[in-house]
Order: sequence, then C-alpha cells, then structure tokens
Amino acid sequence: MKAIRLPQPASLDTLEVVDLPKPEPSPGQILVRARASSLNFHDYLVVTGAAPTEEGRIPMSDVAGEVEAVGEGVTLFAPGDRVMSTFFPLWQSGRPAFAKCWACIPGDTAQGYAAEYVCNAETAFTPIPEGYSFEEAATLPCAALTAWRALFVEGGLQPGETVLVQGTGGVSIFALQMAKAAGATVIATSSSDEKLERLRKLGADHTVNYKSTPKWGEAVAALCPAGGVDHVVDVGGPGNLANSFAASRDDGHVSLIGVLTGMSGEIPTAAMMVKQVRLKGITVGSREHQLNMVAGLNATGIKPVIDSSFPLEKIADAFRHQASQKHFGKICLTY
Repeated sequence: MKAIRLPQPASLDTLEVVDLPKPEPSPGQILVRARASSLNFHDYLVVTGAAPTEEGRIPMSDVAGEVEAVGEGVTLFAPGDRVMSTFFPLWQSGRPAFAKCWACIPGDTAQGYAAEYVCNAETAFTPIPEGYSFEEAATLPCAALTAWRALFVEGGLQPGETVLVQGTGGVSIFALQMAKAAGATVIATSSSDEKLERLRKLGADHTVNYKSTPKWGEAVAALCPAGGVDHVVDVGGPGNLANSFAASRDDGHVSLIGVLTGMSGEIPTAAMMVKQVRLKGITVGSREHQLNMVAGLNATGIKPVIDSSFPLEKIADAFRHQASQKHFGKICLTY
C-alpha cells in the first residue's frame, strides 16, 4: 500500500512516498480503506519538524474511509461502514487524562493516517454524518470538533448570543456555521477584504479587517449592545489575547484553541480580571463529543467548506498551499 513517512529531520522537501505491507486488524481493531484526510495546523508542525516525532512516522491525524475488515470481538462496525477517526483515540468520554491521551495521537505520538489502509481500535472511529463525502468527513475530527467543543461543550452557547471567530481556517469557519445554526450572531475577522466578503456570504453578521483596524477587539465590542461578545474562538494565542479580551463582554468566554502567534507569551491579566473573562484552553475533544457533533450535523445539514484537494503523493504541495495562507476553509488529501 502507498503511504507517507517522515525522515529525520522532517521537512516538506524530504517527505517519503513508500510502499508498505497492508496491515491486518488485531482483536478489537478495524481495517479501514482510507479515502481522504484533511490538513490541520498540528499536522503542519509535525511534517515540518516543528513538533519532533520518531523517524518513519506516518503523519496525519484525520482520516475518513470505509471499513474493509474487522478483528475478533468488534461490535461497533462491520465491513462497508463509512467511518472517520478521532483525534484522541484514548479519550472516550468524561474528563480527559491528557498525559495518557497525548501519548497516542495519530500522526504524532502514534502512527497516523497518510496511508491507503489504516488499522486502529474500533473505538478510535465514529460514523460519519449522513450524506457526507469522504473528503467532507475527513475535515471533521480535528477542526470541526474543536469548534463544537468550544461553543457547545465548554461555552454552552445559547440562541441569541454573540460569537467572534477569527480568520478563515477550518476551525473558524466551522465555528461560524455552527454558531449561526444555533441562532447566534457572528462577528468575523480577517486581514483580507475578499475573504471577509466570503465570510458574509457564509452568514457572518458583521466583519472587521484586523489589518486595517489594529484595535479590532474594541471595534468588535462596539458592534455589541452588551459591550462585547459572549464567546470568542481565539485561534491566535498570546499575540491575540489582548484584542480577544477587549472584544469580550464582562464575564465572557474565550476559547483558546490556536497558537498562530506563538507557543507562549504574555497574558493581559489585568484586562482579564477587570472583565472577569473566562479563558479556557481547548484541544479537540472526546469520542462522545464527536458522536454528539455528528448528531448535530445530521440535524442542521451543515457542510464543510473545502478549499482544495490534493492526491496523497502531493502532500508536500498541499502543506505549502496551507503555509501560503491563501486558502479559505479546509485542504484535503485524497487516496
């Protein structure tokens, strides 16, 4: 079977297309004929060596495909079922034990899904939403679930509330779509007026260009009768938090889900305390969260926004496109 492997040191110029034996499912496992994956910022860190991993690692945390065979004792799936992966195979429900969960992340601390056939425990997968293509389903396990958890699990989003989303990556667009489906008002930011127009067509009620409006947090707050938004989905991290806090209402909820401005930095604690802002760090979610999200997507009919697709062997070109920041929505790999 065709697969992608990482040499050491890893880089986009040294990704290897290799031929490996087709795996066989062990007891409790399913064998999936992989059909599609999607790119996440986490995957980019791995394939460029910014998040070091073992030599020979197969990258990619997300996959969607069809079950080809099942191991002894499998009860959740049967051959022919359409499935997608979970980001944390060991986090099934309840509160996470991240020391354990981080030790088994596909494409990072465990073998990933950039291969034509993949094996993992049956509990490392869920069904895909009704009517979804494999490419559409492959966009969900990381980006969509992160948005779902930020808004509904941790944020408790209610109809009539206001949500701020930042940029046009997968998480932000999913958050916009989900928030609108839940009856929220959505404010979106971007550095591109062209992308802001596309966000308005997706349902954004207000947009702000953060490049031409450096104090965009204040501009966002001025759009809200309550003096700020109820929920912020922050994809930037430390360089973003001052504006995210400025955009938030008193006792607002900020979900920190990205580190695009750096892995560490100052937190404006005084502003956080004055507004009593609730800051929550979020990394994807559990299998139970994913099952609930699938039910929500089935009920609302939300479909992902896919920017482009690349064949598996063109994985480096796909990541270069991601790095260019010219994309709008998710970038997929097809197998």
